[in-house]
Amino acid sequence: MENKSKYRFFLSFLLVFSLSFTNVFANDSEGHSSDEGFDFSEVMAHHLGDAPIFPLNFGGTIVTEGQPGFDAENHDVFVNHDGVKYHYVGGLDLHITKRVTMMWIACFFMFLVFIPAANLISKNPKKVHNKFTSGVEAFVSYLKENVVDSSLDHHGHSYYHYIFSLFFFILFCNLFGLIPSVGELTVAASDGLVALGVYDHTPHSLHTFGEIWSGITPTGDISVTLSLASITLLTIYGTAFTYQGISFVAHAVPKGVPLLLWPLMWALEFIVTHIARSFALTMRLLANMTAGHVMILALLGFIFMSESWLIAPVSVLSSVLIYFLELLVAFLQAFIFSLLTTVFIGTVMHRH
Repeated sequence: MENKSKYRFFLSFLLVFSLSFTNVFANDSEGHSSDEGFDFSEVMAHHLGDAPIFPLNFGGTIVTEGQPGFDAENHDVFVNHDGVKYHYVGGLDLHITKRVTMMWIACFFMFLVFIPAANLISKNPKKVHNKFTSGVEAFVSYLKENVVDSSLDHHGHSYYHYIFSLFFFILFCNLFGLIPSVGELTVAASDGLVALGVYDHTPHSLHTFGEIWSGITPTGDISVTLSLASITLLTIYGTAFTYQGISFVAHAVPKGVPLLLWPLMWALEFIVTHIARSFALTMRLLANMTAGHVMILALLGFIFMSESWLIAPVSVLSSVLIYFLELLVAFLQAFIFSLLTTVFIGTVMHRH
């Protein structure tokens, strides 16, 4: 019976996985004639590219469709309640995009997990409450002992909150980029009911929900990874000046460097080294969280490009295997980012 349950679970997962990604391809090709063929670049743009959902502009002017200055090719075109298209001209654009809403969703579920766990543990720290709190404590204890304390020795207490938050934020963002898009699946289900005649049309609010929970990976955008790496960079310099004081400016260069090489070494050690480390953190997380999605989309895209059902089993099975590998990568990249952040912080606490 246990084997049958596992078998049914795997088949259910395979079905949801296939439907979720197939919906991406179907939505993207909607409205295009069969003569145009399958455009893989549009699928990539839909699944990996960011797009604004809610307008937020400071100091700009609204230009509606038909007015002078309206650009139909503008990236940030919105539609009001009357169905009229508009965009902003000038000002500061801070539009809420798909990646932002996915980060909100990831943060919401972080609160949903850790606040109840913290409340239970704080009531009686020495008691084993349930598997849920035990799992949270296991993760936190592992990070505390094997990441922070092992790299920062007895100075790690001040950095627990940042490293833990960094790890779990990246982890949840990575995982929610792998969970089938709840929003798009909901819209697809509603469109199916409309096709069967159950409903007249899919509500606009449901389409908005589809955009909010788009399933896009927040850490697959350089603006997100660069922001996280920039916070780490500021933390590195802040730690250096906190522990070494203003003398860190001179102590950045190791002892014994010849005087003629000192200016070059100072520029390398004080500026270039730390910026290069932050750049490495940025690109490593970005590349790893983008590559897996590209591979899955490419494998599933073979079905639509070949227009043959014979290749479907091979493409879907290969995609599922890559998907499970991506689950491992999601944990691994969160761990590596947090570990390297801690190591980089530890290197500037004392002069070498």
